[in-house]
Amino acid sequence: MLFENSEQHKDDAFREIIASCRSLSKYETNIKSALPQILSAIVAASFHIVIGISLAYSAILIPQLEQPGSDVPITKAQSSWIASIIVIMVPIGSLVAGVMMEFLGRLNTIKLAAVPCVAGWVAIALANNFTWIMVGRVLTGFACALGTSPAIVYITEVARPDMRGSLISSGPTLASLGMVIAYAKGAFMDWRLVSWICIIYTIVPVLLIQLFVPESPVWLVSKGRIEDAARSLRFLYKKYPQPEHTDQTLSEMHLNALLKERETKMAEAQKNVNRHGQQQSKLRGFLKPTGYKPMIILFWFFLIQQFSGIYITLFFAVTFIQDVGTEVNAFTASIFVGLTRFSMSLLNAWLLKRFPRRQLVMVSTTGMAICMFVSGLFTLWIKEGTTTLTWIPVVGLLLYVCASMIGLLTIPWTMTAELFPTDIRGIAHSISYSMANLLMFFAVQSYRTITDLLGGAYAVQWMFAVVSVIGFFFALFFLPETHGKSLAEIEAFFAGKSQPQRVPTEPAAKPSVTEHLIRSPSREAKLREVELMLKNKNGA
Repeated sequence: MLFENSEQHKDDAFREIIASCRSLSKYETNIKSALPQILSAIVAASFHIVIGISLAYSAILIPQLEQPGSDVPITKAQSSWIASIIVIMVPIGSLVAGVMMEFLGRLNTIKLAAVPCVAGWVAIALANNFTWIMVGRVLTGFACALGTSPAIVYITEVARPDMRGSLISSGPTLASLGMVIAYAKGAFMDWRLVSWICIIYTIVPVLLIQLFVPESPVWLVSKGRIEDAARSLRFLYKKYPQPEHTDQTLSEMHLNALLKERETKMAEAQKNVNRHGQQQSKLRGFLKPTGYKPMIILFWFFLIQQFSGIYITLFFAVTFIQDVGTEVNAFTASIFVGLTRFSMSLLNAWLLKRFPRRQLVMVSTTGMAICMFVSGLFTLWIKEGTTTLTWIPVVGLLLYVCASMIGLLTIPWTMTAELFPTDIRGIAHSISYSMANLLMFFAVQSYRTITDLLGGAYAVQWMFAVVSVIGFFFALFFLPETHGKSLAEIEAFFAGKSQPQRVPTEPAAKPSVTEHLIRSPSREAKLREVELMLKNKNGA
């Protein structure tokens, strides 16, 4: 009888705070309330600036080294290695990052990435031969992966569902800013001076993270650091009004939800302990549909992305513009390419928040195919001497970059963290990220070989157009939609479940009203369910 009275008292209390929760629901789409999350996400992603500089650096370095009288002369084969070696190091760095972020935390891993990055820029700045340039590119490539994966995972864990895609896209946006910086400095400065300046862009993000950003509460709870997790949550949700009629703050409610999730995961892990008393490997997570299906989809998605030319035109921007035969200054044009990427990155954050992923990819690939076909046609006419409109391929390239930024360039990267379940998300993101960069390496490394094989720049552009068309049909028939869905809903989709399900700590017990409200991914959408649960419970 006493237990029933206690339960009735809880139910009455929750009826009283339902009105407060309804008023809170508007803050789930309120930008002001999410400012701490936005600040944390952008600062955590700020290391992407130096990543963008590292990626675009080959575009300004190679033309300067190939000029007559260069103090470090290189061959065409060596130039391909300078452009692509940074990419081949990313899988190694990404796998290391996957392990480090689990043990050291998301933000500490980003901070450590600055060490090889600074060493790499110093090696390039002091290089007196091809070997030392390669050493510097290897170190900066390793640092790129070490700083990227933790930032994406961190944003995934701290951002609310409706802003997750936009905040994840802040990484590519800042990388695009880094590309603009690289192209602009390369047009007016010697490549050695640019290397020295890049050390500043490496150190500043680390200082900002140290001063302003709390660690992921999800990771802190997984390590049993409950007080630190509570402080982190108080910072992330300090702009939210707290529920009335209850002693619990909103941050405490989220902390309880994280603790419950941790307990559930511990219970699941306990069940997975085999008869020898050893925990089964996380490899089993990849043998489930929630593990291997996203990996297969991402492989084909990234294959299409890389051979549609998005990153080839990035690493060889100046060289690519020179190859089309335009009279426009290639270094000046490369700055406009960088500015276009950056401007479209800002727009992309809004597009990801407003439109479904599949539609964006389909629009993106359509625009890319049209631009590359027209650009290739005029490149052929320039080669044959039948047109004087040599500026059209440059305009076509800029429009192609615009179209790629709508979807095909950014969306595959956001999905590396979205598509996988919590128990394998860190390592799965690192593996998929490594896979994407291996494909990027083969694409960038083969650019000049493909150009010679197909007969010129015009044929390469037509190849990019064909691959873009393939990307359209891939998005139409195979790409899953993640826009506006919680991570649990995405996991349920790959598991073949109509509704996301959780394993209760006590199989026979019904979820309480308290737990149901705390776990609701969308409070406004679930309030009616809470009231219905109370009604059914009292009517039983």
